[in-house]
Amino acid sequence: MTIDGKTEKFETVQFNIEHYKIHGGFGTRFKGSPQDVVQDSKYLEREKHQFKAYLKAITDKVNDSSEIVLFGPAKTNERFAKTLQENNDTLAMKIKAVKKADSMTDNRIKAWVRDFFASSQ
Repeated sequence: MTIDGKTEKFETVQFNIEHYKIHGGFGTRFKGSPQDVVQDSKYLEREKHQFKAYLKAITDKVNDSSEIVLFGPAKTNERFAKTLQENNDTLAMKIKAVKKADSMTDNRIKAWVRDFFASSQ
């Protein structure tokens, strides 16, 4: 969400990060049969690259912001803040806070952001 004076712009960044369910073996009923070995690292590496691309998409959207607050129900907000601190000093300095927040509707998100910046001024 972007607030510029009285103008508010709300935009959702859609991104599909796959969550992998790794299955090994081929399910034979014979005891001691060979099993397929699943390479966990291949799946984890793919998920890591997808997450980096997701954070890049968000970074592109907030690049011109003067102040940023990161919030959400999971650790994604903390991972994003850490990524910015490691890779983008300019944006990292604009982070006002990293907050925990429950899952919210779009209207609750807008109200939360408005309240946060109103109380911080």
